[in-house]
Amino acid sequence: MSSGKDGERMRVSVVIPALNEEKSVGLVVAAIPRGLCGEIVVVNNGSTDATAQVAAVAGARVVDEPCRGYGAACLKGIASLAPTDVVVFLDADYSDHPDEMPRVVTPILDGRADLVIGSRVLGSRERGALLPQAYFGNKLATFLIRLLYGVRFTDLGPFRAIRWDMLQKLRMADRDFGWTVEMQAKAAKMGLRVTEVPVSYRRRVGVSKITGTLRGTALAGWKIIYTILKCRLE
Repeated sequence: MSSGKDGERMRVSVVIPALNEEKSVGLVVAAIPRGLCGEIVVVNNGSTDATAQVAAVAGARVVDEPCRGYGAACLKGIASLAPTDVVVFLDADYSDHPDEMPRVVTPILDGRADLVIGSRVLGSRERGALLPQAYFGNKLATFLIRLLYGVRFTDLGPFRAIRWDMLQKLRMADRDFGWTVEMQAKAAKMGLRVTEVPVSYRRRVGVSKITGTLRGTALAGWKIIYTILKCRLE
């Protein structure tokens, strides 16, 4: 529970999609500021390791989504949440800094924003943390959003917070690589109050399922472009 505008109490929940992240998910859950957040949900997205057990021991509530896909995991996490006011998303690979969550949610708690994107581009990055293919993909995607929607972003970073009521209005549907850009494109189209805050970024624990392989990078790039165009034409 956190104080919002005019002192009202706002409930903050966290959703963490996780696929084979047993080495890092415990670190992520442990680093989340407990005084800020209430419910922490780790979505076990078809892991074949001890991700679920490690997350539970660290203090998260674990739900299962056997159908793999980043968006599918996020949707399952949303569906499992108790009543809340703000939802925070971050990755389970410990590349984000969960202790920076206050700066991500504060614009919402203060009544200044509906959606806050943690920008790795604006923040400090450990050398080699943001791979060249990810950096280029971000540049292309944010350029297309600015061109088609007239809204400027610097990043599609996974560390983000959104008001619960606005999340429902977006009617999120993507079940894999297009999740983050779908949220930003729809928010831009609907005129939500969106802001970016700088966040730190470090090398992830393990190998990325997306940018860590040529196939994953190609599929993600294609899906991101497709999603931007699809949302614009809907």
